[in-house]
Amino acid sequence: MRALELLEDGIERGLHLGGQLAVALRGERVLDRAFGEARPGEAMRTDHLVLWLSASKPMTAIAVAQLWEKGLLDVEDPVARHIPEFGVHGKEAVTIRHLLTHTGGIRTVKTAWPEASWTETIAEICALKLEPRWTPGLKAGYHLASSWFVLAEIVRRLDGRPIERYLREELFEPLGMEDCWLGMPAERYAAYGPRVAPNWNTEESPPERHDWDSEPRVTRPNPGSNGRGPMRELLRVYEMLLGRGTLEGRRFLTPQTVDAVTAHQRVGLYDHTFRHVLDWGYGFVVDSSHYRDAGTPYGYGRHASPRTFGHSGYRSTAAFADPEHGLAVALAVNGTPAAEVHRERFERVLTALYEDLGLDVRASGRPG
Repeated sequence: MRALELLEDGIERGLHLGGQLAVALRGERVLDRAFGEARPGEAMRTDHLVLWLSASKPMTAIAVAQLWEKGLLDVEDPVARHIPEFGVHGKEAVTIRHLLTHTGGIRTVKTAWPEASWTETIAEICALKLEPRWTPGLKAGYHLASSWFVLAEIVRRLDGRPIERYLREELFEPLGMEDCWLGMPAERYAAYGPRVAPNWNTEESPPERHDWDSEPRVTRPNPGSNGRGPMRELLRVYEMLLGRGTLEGRRFLTPQTVDAVTAHQRVGLYDHTFRHVLDWGYGFVVDSSHYRDAGTPYGYGRHASPRTFGHSGYRSTAAFADPEHGLAVALAVNGTPAAEVHRERFERVLTALYEDLGLDVRASGRPG
């Protein structure tokens, strides 16, 4: 496969040491491959627990959607209805929808996670002022972490379980994702040992090891960035979403909710973090290639259909579903090169993957 050849080429170019790629097409697993090394001298395996980074965000969005279905919240609710102390300093009008679509105006906080406790982190975010000249819902800018702690806190207050327990009991374990976590117990971290794979800053030469696999960063939940597990297991989330909320006879969301969270809920807004026009669903990045914006981040390759949705993570991961083709993909590499080098790397790999599977525009008959 050309996609695998390009990933191997990335090893030769020093962009990553290795990674994992899992693919399902029309309900059948067609690829579950590990390549290269997890760390020097140790082969990457398909059961290594790799870091998802921002590809973690849809997990919390799914939890919010489940509570929406139960009538415990509405996406139009002001956040302060559920977290009263949030509604200060201009944030009174910020809604759950604004947080899910990155239009809430609280981007800039750098929390003290993982040193700070959960309670301290929530208090820090609640004390923020709305960004200057920001009208929630009318201005967009990617929220790296802040809004995801708040969304997870809403889940905790309405359901009673912390987000790491909620996701294990309501999503990961029922989906058969036994080795997936968003903040794992310390004893599991110790038991996994070297199966917890590190990441490498390949923007430096020689590459420097990130500290992202340290115990505090693995065991203390960060809903925006520290989901972890094998790509073959993360793929099951997108197989479920392609199944309109059902996988192997078990329902996690209704078809109507899947349609809502993966639709273009934020359309045509310039993202002041990424400095590109990007569309967004409720917690999912939806295909924005129609803007023909050079260097658009978080893309899914040149052949992805307009209905494609998912999420990528900092210079290393992408997980998504393309309903037009019945395709689900979960890809992680363990090297983080410069932003533009990474964007080109994944665009080439994902474009080649579609072509390997006969899903390119020439095969499908869609116009280019």
